[in-house]
Amino acid sequence: MRADDYFYILKEMSRSLTNAELLVMSALLRLDNHAYGVPIVDELERHQRRMSVATAYVVLNRLEADGLVASDVGEATSERGGKARRYFRVTAKGVREVRALQRTLVQLWRDAPQLQGGTT
Repeated sequence: MRADDYFYILKEMSRSLTNAELLVMSALLRLDNHAYGVPIVDELERHQRRMSVATAYVVLNRLEADGLVASDVGEATSERGGKARRYFRVTAKGVREVRALQRTLVQLWRDAPQLQGGTT
């Protein structure tokens, strides 16, 4: 497979997930599908990925508009001045999108010798 083929496949996945969307959804899945902005950002930082809370919410709102995540409002808390947190979860459609992207990337990685077990 030529390098041009990789880019064609990636372009075909254009409404596929962006890097930020995939990172946020992966963190959300790791957090057992019940988290809000700060724990999502903390989870990303544990894996050497940086994202501001504001950016996480922009991504979450975009994912929700596309039906890939859904949210529920929790109970109001005194620590937040009576405001409730918005908890997010990945929808079945979102899980399908993540799995499809995962399958595609794994296939691409298998065919790229530069990505096989090296340290560079």
